[in-house]
Amino acid sequence: MLVLRSALFNVLFYLNLLGLMVFGLPTLLFGRGAIMRLAALWGRSSLVLLRLVCGVDIEVRGREHLRSGATIVAAKHQSLWDVFVLPTILPDFTYVLKRELSRIPLFGLYVTRSEQIAIDRARGRAALAQICQAAERVFADGRQFIIFPEGTRRPPGAPPQYKFGVSFIYGETATRCVPVALNSGLFWPRRSFLRRPGTVVIEFLEPIEPGLERTQFLRLLEQRIETASNRLLHEAVAKDPSLAPTHAAPSTDRLA
Repeated sequence: MLVLRSALFNVLFYLNLLGLMVFGLPTLLFGRGAIMRLAALWGRSSLVLLRLVCGVDIEVRGREHLRSGATIVAAKHQSLWDVFVLPTILPDFTYVLKRELSRIPLFGLYVTRSEQIAIDRARGRAALAQICQAAERVFADGRQFIIFPEGTRRPPGAPPQYKFGVSFIYGETATRCVPVALNSGLFWPRRSFLRRPGTVVIEFLEPIEPGLERTQFLRLLEQRIETASNRLLHEAVAKDPSLAPTHAAPSTDRLA
């Protein structure tokens, strides 16, 4: 049953995405605001499909830590789920994403017109300079800047691999940062078509205000995200032991 429900969801998910991109083409004429609303519709409709077909629900914690205005949103990244859910919560944002996504037919048009930041990760510091220039424009408009500090999806419980980029942006722009923890990889595993039932939790954590030295900031960011994400992982596995990941997550006591 899990396999059948997962297969049905995947078909409906991609048909829904394709349909929204085709019928949403007029939004390209109206600019970023219209495309942001389309992205939120994609997220909400995908969540409905997940709940109805696969029994996957969502719980959002820590909304009180979100304020309007310029903010770095630094999120744990375990799944595609993270990508389409954040637009349902953050009203006006810019993502940092790999350049290859901007080359996907049709999808790339939405990436460009909505002013997302597509970077060539092989360019190293040149890419960081590009990100910072774009981030300054985003912050000048009072918008949110979403970045995945590890640069790619990581399995639940895997050792963290935080990159320098987020601390570079934090230091160069002197902007507050909201860390984001989640456990989505337990229910929507990367490189797997299975969608496991349960409740995915996404939690916005206490903001880190500007002023810290970059290394200190990155250490604090990692500690907060990993501690909270591992706590969410353990909560989910305690309710359903079958969700236990291959990588054993450290005890939250050792990360506190």
